[in-house]
Amino acid sequence: MKRSYRAYAKINLHLDVTGRRPDGYHSVAMILQSIDLHDTVTVERTAGAGFEIVCNLPYIPTDKRNIAWKAANIFGVADGLKITLEKRIPSQAGLGGGSADAAAVLTALRDLFRPELPDAELLSIGARAGADVPFCLTGGCCLAEGIGEALTPLPCLPDEYVIEVLKPSAGVNTARAYAALDSIELRRPQSARAAEYARRGDWESLFPLCENVFEQAVRPPGLAMYLRSRLERGALLARMTGSGSAVYAIWRAGEVPKGLQAPMACEGRYICKSTNSGVEEV
Repeated sequence: MKRSYRAYAKINLHLDVTGRRPDGYHSVAMILQSIDLHDTVTVERTAGAGFEIVCNLPYIPTDKRNIAWKAANIFGVADGLKITLEKRIPSQAGLGGGSADAAAVLTALRDLFRPELPDAELLSIGARAGADVPFCLTGGCCLAEGIGEALTPLPCLPDEYVIEVLKPSAGVNTARAYAALDSIELRRPQSARAAEYARRGDWESLFPLCENVFEQAVRPPGLAMYLRSRLERGALLARMTGSGSAVYAIWRAGEVPKGLQAPMACEGRYICKSTNSGVEEV
């Protein structure tokens, strides 16, 4: 018996790090949006004892370093299981690919083993696997607070917008990005106002307020040139997502200029739409 799911990437429309907690985690105020760039995750029950992850990309770890492995262990099923990851979401990008895979694994395990498990309990398991996993289980658009696990649903970015996502060749290590952030005095964004416009679905008022504080500390090659080039060509919003290194621009549908060039070496460019789902069965 096996189940397959699309595990959707996310972008940070807004990202504010509001402090460091006694447990070492950082508190955040983020506006997150799922996009239709996705991995495909297949979870299969096997006859023997053992637990296996296979992946189409050789550099993705397939042992306990993979958050999908961690999620399965926390759920309580680690034997007689095969997880196949067909990766499309770039890694070390701030797009939540690993968390999306973990969310798909948890969804599959509930469907296969504990279909009666309430959503709230699945979200709690997800939070133990990783701070972004609850959002990846929920999907759509949310205000994320706490360490990212406290979610308030928001109106989803409508289809009248399209999203260009660029993944530079260089990646960003999240732990190092937070260390760099802790070493500087941040310029504080208007997170409360941004959240209020997001609750109203007032996108044209929201976009000018959206910031990513990691841009003050993490500067992948070509970042500033990318943001400037997209805004100069009519993008409504251009930002880095998460701690980087992926960047994105939002345009009105039909208004993406032709011949856009990437101002940095890139491993991928994607034209995406928003989605209301975090995980969706194939």
